This record gives sequence, structure tokens and C-alpha cells, in this order.
Amino acid sequence: MLDFTFYNPARIFFGRGSIGKIGTSIPFEACVMLIYGARSAKRFGVVDEVKQALPGRRVLEFGGVEPNPDYETLLEAIAPARRDRVDFLVGIGGGSVIDGAKFLAAAIPFDGDPASLLEDKGARIRQALPIGAVVTLPASGSEMNNRAILSRRALVIKKAIMNDHLFPRFAALDPEKIFTLPAKYIGNGVVDTFVHILEQYLTYPVGGHVQDRLAEGLMLSLVDNGPKALADPQNYELRANLMWAATLGLNGLIGAGVPQDWAAHRAGYELTALYGLDHAETLAILVPAMMKVRSDGKRIKLLQYAKRVWGLDDGDESIRMNAAIEQTRRFFERMGLSTRISDYRIDGFCVDRVIEQLEAHGMTALGEHGDLTLDQMRRVFEVCS
Repeated sequence: MLDFTFYNPARIFFGRGSIGKIGTSIPFEACVMLIYGARSAKRFGVVDEVKQALPGRRVLEFGGVEPNPDYETLLEAIAPARRDRVDFLVGIGGGSVIDGAKFLAAAIPFDGDPASLLEDKGARIRQALPIGAVVTLPASGSEMNNRAILSRRALVIKKAIMNDHLFPRFAALDPEKIFTLPAKYIGNGVVDTFVHILEQYLTYPVGGHVQDRLAEGLMLSLVDNGPKALADPQNYELRANLMWAATLGLNGLIGAGVPQDWAAHRAGYELTALYGLDHAETLAILVPAMMKVRSDGKRIKLLQYAKRVWGLDDGDESIRMNAAIEQTRRFFERMGLSTRISDYRIDGFCVDRVIEQLEAHGMTALGEHGDLTLDQMRRVFEVCS
């Protein structure tokens, strides 16, 4: 196992009525800005429920944060937050809203150009307002990690930042709040969560047996519960397990002390920026193809994955590895996501343009060994076309 330092200060309120507990983590004298996305957070009463949990506090609202939150949209919240001396933020929604809240937490007290906070992967962030999260779309794990992904649509790029100042102080996870989610969002969330886990697992062995078993358990839970949740959307137990798996999938625990490979995420960002695909859609497209192209380098862990997650223990190694890749593809499709670029009918799709974007953004040596070249990425796109 590799050496590591694990730190996570987020308090989790989980279960029915958990939103009512968040007031214990926000000072009574705080001026709170609630940040949310589409009108569903208002329509289904979640914003009002959060307000009711914060009696006596001054509360402002900022809505309209879009999926893959846009930098320009978020800038609109800075002036009113400063004017009213906001000193606590609460993101109400999924990963996009919580990521947007994290950026604002750093940008509101910052004296310089907010765009500079997105450079150097967030290393320039020196302070941030405290934030909390109320999760209504589980997938990203952003409610319990120090990461955020923002889009700059005008520049056709997505930026990832990571900084310990961005950890939420708390998160409320009430599975009943996701009963009303359309099937598409449940499918997207399960696939996104699964890939978060897979990219921290499917690398090379370093003796991290605890991390391996935790990751395998989470993946097995998703494989079992994901399709059931689509068929039975009001089942509390199923939704609760999906919600907790999403949080555990990217809260730093299973990735501590093991190598990680975020190549599919990095390449997926370019597909989203260029063509507007959902984040989970890009992962459903890229992950099976990457597993295929890179199977030799991942042989030991891929065989372990085949045996422990999919029960594939017969036949020669190549048969087992290919079968595991195919099972992964079929699982994504059972969750309602297509796994070929051609299925999405993208106008003007061009592999050369994607490769140019990867090169322009310095993503020329991806993967756990830094050896995934642009030529190999071109092969990945050929496989998944």
C-alpha cells in the first residue's frame, strides 16, 4: 500500500428529516446564501425546507446554476453576496450546484480575478467561506470531498480544482428527496458513481486489500441496486444505498493509498465542453473502450475485477477480461446510457477536434502511469465510435 494522509472534515446528516438538522452546523448569526439549479429545488419544496431549518438567520438565494456549472453564471452571485456580507453558503442539488458553491466560497472573499482561482488546479485558493450541501441528485460525491469541476463555455473548456478549503462542513442526504428524479438522472448518477470507483480501482496492485474490497463492495451494490431503482423508484432502501454509495465513491477513502486513473474523466470533459453531452454519457462511451485499449497494462486488476465483481473465473485470461468489459458495457446500457458515440447523433463530431483539445489542455500523458498518449486516445475514440 502507498503512503497517504487522509483528511475529511465533513459531517453527514443521513436519512429522513436530515435537512432539519443542518441548523446545528450553521452559526445563528450567519448570513446564508442558498445556491441551487433548476426550478425543481423550489417546486418540490426543498429550498423552503432548508429555510425552515435556519430560523433567525438572514437568508439569500441564488438560483439557475446549470449542469456543468458555468463560470459566467456563478460570477453573478459574487456582487450580491459581498453586498449583503454573506458568510455561509449552502448548495442544494447535485454535484454541479455543490461544485458551483465551492467556487463561490473561494471567489467571494478573493480580491483578485476569480478566473485565476481555476488555474493550477485550485492551488491558488488560500481561503474560502464555509459551505454545506443538501443533496438532491447523488452521483459526484462533491458533498464530502474537496473537488469541483467548472465549465467556461465561452472558452470551450472544463476546469478541475482541488483544495482542502473547499471541503463542505456538512451534507444532508435524505433519500426521499430523490424519489422524484427522472429515470435518466438515476441512471446517470449510478454510472458516474460506478466510474468514480472504477478509476480508483482498475490500475495496478499495490497491496491495498482494504481499498480493493471496499471498492468491490460498492460496485457490487451499484450493480445490484441500480437497475432495481429504475424499476422501483419509490423504494427508500434502494435509493438510500445508491445515495450513500455515491458519497463513499469519491470522499477520498477508497482512493487513499492506491494509484488512480482519471483518464476517462479528463477525456470526457472535452466531449462535454465540445458537444454538450452529459458527464455520465461521456463516461459510458469512454470507459469500456478505454478498458479494451488498455487491457494489457491493467491485466492483473482487470482479472481481479472480472472475478470479484462479475464472477468470471472460467476460460483463459483474454476471455475473462473481454467478458468483464462487455459486462460493464451492458450494465451502463441497463442503466439507460448508450455506449457508442454514434448513438448520440452528434452533429459534426470529429475525433481530430477532440484530440486537438486534449493536446491544447496539456492532457497528452494520462493514466496511472502517465503513458496514455494522444495516439492511444485516438484508438479509444475509434473503438467507441
